Amino acid sequence: MSISIKPIDSKSDIKKFLKMQWKIYENYPNWVPPLLYDKLKLLDTKKNPFFKHAQIQMFLAYRDNEIVGRIAAIKNDLHNKEHNDKVGFFGFFESINDQTVANSLLDAAKKWLLEKGFDVMRGPANPSVNDEYAMLVDGFDDPPRMLMPYNPPYYIKLFENYGLKKAKDLYAYKIINEEIKKSEKIFRIADIALRRSNVTIRGMNMKNFNEELERVKYVYNKAWAPNWGFVPLTDEEIDYLAADLKPLVDPNLVLFMENEKETVGFALVLPDYNFIFKEMNGRLLPFNFIKLFTKRKNIPWARIIILGLIPEYQKKGLDASFYVEVVNRAAARGIFLGEASWILEDNNMMVRGAETMKGVRYKKYRIYQMPIL
Repeated sequence: MSISIKPIDSKSDIKKFLKMQWKIYENYPNWVPPLLYDKLKLLDTKKNPFFKHAQIQMFLAYRDNEIVGRIAAIKNDLHNKEHNDKVGFFGFFESINDQTVANSLLDAAKKWLLEKGFDVMRGPANPSVNDEYAMLVDGFDDPPRMLMPYNPPYYIKLFENYGLKKAKDLYAYKIINEEIKKSEKIFRIADIALRRSNVTIRGMNMKNFNEELERVKYVYNKAWAPNWGFVPLTDEEIDYLAADLKPLVDPNLVLFMENEKETVGFALVLPDYNFIFKEMNGRLLPFNFIKLFTKRKNIPWARIIILGLIPEYQKKGLDASFYVEVVNRAAARGIFLGEASWILEDNNMMVRGAETMKGVRYKKYRIYQMPIL
């Protein structure tokens, strides 16, 4: 039976694009349904500031009028400016377990990217390195933490049979409060580092949210610039993301490291709301949103999404100070399990930091790419 690929952009087709996931994951109990409202906002090219420097083309795959897959091709001008390359991206990939369907989808994305002048196709990016990124290749027996992807294991074969190769692996580390407490060395390193550097750590002041956001902007684009594939967030993008996350933030878990004159480090830790989202089945309304407030105290996990220091304060043991502070503050609100993710496989400083905190690498994600000339 033939496969037809349809480019889409209407709101009704985008809803089909999003809802088709329920078919793919009906037999995968660890999948966490995304909130449809959030995904519609993400893909709104008129409102999401990402699309001021990017373009997207979404495709649906049909067989006998039934949707059997989806993909998006993405042109990210800010990435190309930052890295001076001709890399185009694909993302939002979903497919039934059928190589013909997968090939047709990837062909559609490749053709679109070729027409835009790219010579390499990389992904999955949903839609960028600053959003859900990469594909799960190890650790399928556990649900994803908040804002991390999940996919069927057979996607690995679909990608590799098509000719996509590993570009980079990303790691997730499980951090257990009890294990950290067993290591006196960690707490000694953290204490010495704080005293030697004459810095302090504090939580977020929600009353001065806009001022705090300016501090985030300063640290984020300065601290992460050396990382592979990094693309700076524009001020508008940070404002947009912050507005989305603000209702979910626990100010005691959003940390700033400061000396007398400047902010030198930042850590964003969120309770793992996926434990609540899983029950919502993609919908906030009419009453699901109430669960965000009534059940948030029962969340057993947190995710360390961002933890970084400006270059002048790196390699001084201060990352351990951040980790210890996070662990203590999370425990104070009843959270004793954490995930540090994602960490580039060759980011030796962060890998050592996670291992120093007795973190166990329990999931692995992969970015694929291939030449497309």
